[in-house]
Amino acid sequence: MRVINKTVRKWVKSVLLYLYKKMEAAAEADLPKFANTPKNLRIELPRRIFSAHRIYIGDDVSIGPNALLVPQTFYPTHVMSHPEIEHDVQRFNPKIVIGNRVTSTGMLTIAAMQEITIEDDVMFALNVLVSDGMHGFENANEPYKYQKMWKIAPVLVKRGCWIGQNVVIMPGVTVGELSIIGANSVVTKSIPDRSIAIGAPARVIKTWDETAGKWFPVDDVA
Repeated sequence: MRVINKTVRKWVKSVLLYLYKKMEAAAEADLPKFANTPKNLRIELPRRIFSAHRIYIGDDVSIGPNALLVPQTFYPTHVMSHPEIEHDVQRFNPKIVIGNRVTSTGMLTIAAMQEITIEDDVMFALNVLVSDGMHGFENANEPYKYQKMWKIAPVLVKRGCWIGQNVVIMPGVTVGELSIIGANSVVTKSIPDRSIAIGAPARVIKTWDETAGKWFPVDDVA
């Protein structure tokens, strides 16, 4: 009986490994044509990618499942339009740039109407939103989905950052080089290089002292 159980387990493991490799191959083969030709790119299924010709991706990038990459060329889209309202269509010329060796656990949303740049070696935890524009809310008597996009401004996440789980990065923000954004934070203002920021809105709580070679709370920094 033990021999049979061992054989069955080995067989199940082999089948699962085979299916996983087939899924990996299918995911890679089904990638759209981007603005460039990245090497060793992995974007797991399921995924939603729009206007891929406006997306530049570096080499050795790995993005987990349920990603949404969308350079928004116009608004409102069909699903965001009211069938009985004549909408003024906004037109955009967006671009998304993702550097080399960028990684995401999963559920990464990058939505650009102007430009979003993610530099090399950035690490995204699960469920991160990066957007360079917002739904308008100038009129509290009209559903917000039918109002114009506004506060559009480019976003830059610099080299080597660690963006924690459930983080939201808002329009016009620069996240400084090798900075850390703690989980559940909402980044509404730019964060300096080599800083740790947390909260909603995010605030810097620690900075890196190059001379001492360690992090210091902001109250202790001269």
